[in-house]
Amino acid sequence: MILTADYHTHTPYSHGKNTVLENATAAKAKGLKEIAITDHGFNHLLFGLKRKKLVDLRAEIDEAEKLTGVKVLMGMESNLISRDGDTDMRVSDLQYFDIYLCGIHEVLRFKSFSDMFGIFAKNYSAYKFGKKPSDKVIETTTKAYINAIKNNPIDILTHINYKCFCNLAEVAKCCADYGTYIEINTKKRHVSADELNLMASTGVRFVIDSDAHSADRVGDTKIAEEVLAAANVPLEQIDNIDGRLPKFRFAEYKAEKL
Repeated sequence: MILTADYHTHTPYSHGKNTVLENATAAKAKGLKEIAITDHGFNHLLFGLKRKKLVDLRAEIDEAEKLTGVKVLMGMESNLISRDGDTDMRVSDLQYFDIYLCGIHEVLRFKSFSDMFGIFAKNYSAYKFGKKPSDKVIETTTKAYINAIKNNPIDILTHINYKCFCNLAEVAKCCADYGTYIEINTKKRHVSADELNLMASTGVRFVIDSDAHSADRVGDTKIAEEVLAAANVPLEQIDNIDGRLPKFRFAEYKAEKL
């Protein structure tokens, strides 16, 4: 298994240590064809990307692509901020980006207190105390993910089930129906081999991403390889390995709508 592209990396525009160029240079050294710069979304209270910096980020991305020959996509790891599936990526923001990631994070400005309490606080409390969230909490998180997938042209769901737990089969089925990829994240262990098998049974497609916060981790696949070795997911269901590149729904959306 050889990684073709890494669609989840961070820079100092949010919480990363290395520049766009340094990440792209690392990608070239690893033999990757593409990389995405996907800093934390606008509503992240500590490390969120700033809208006023989008033009600067685009300039760095264009320069890094020119200097390295690696395709560099401008993206964002947006935040799911409501039970209705809202994210912190506004329609007016879409013009700036090439790829659209979405996840659930700590220290967010949610749309409302009830959204924060229902989606994150109850999940995090269960995680912190090593307990299984209630069926209602799982149902709430599941519906939030599904609404986000249906209402936004999201390319990749990041580190699903990390501190926020959902019905993986239901979310994966929705992803399969709408053309959203589920990420196998190699920075954190967020799903087990059995959970990966469960999602794969729905026909959903996967990508392997490093979630690199430093250039030395760009292209890392270690955790994915370990989980996949214990699972029975066909490698043909992973679209950014062995020379393959994914077909992202956001690119189609932009071509039609923007």
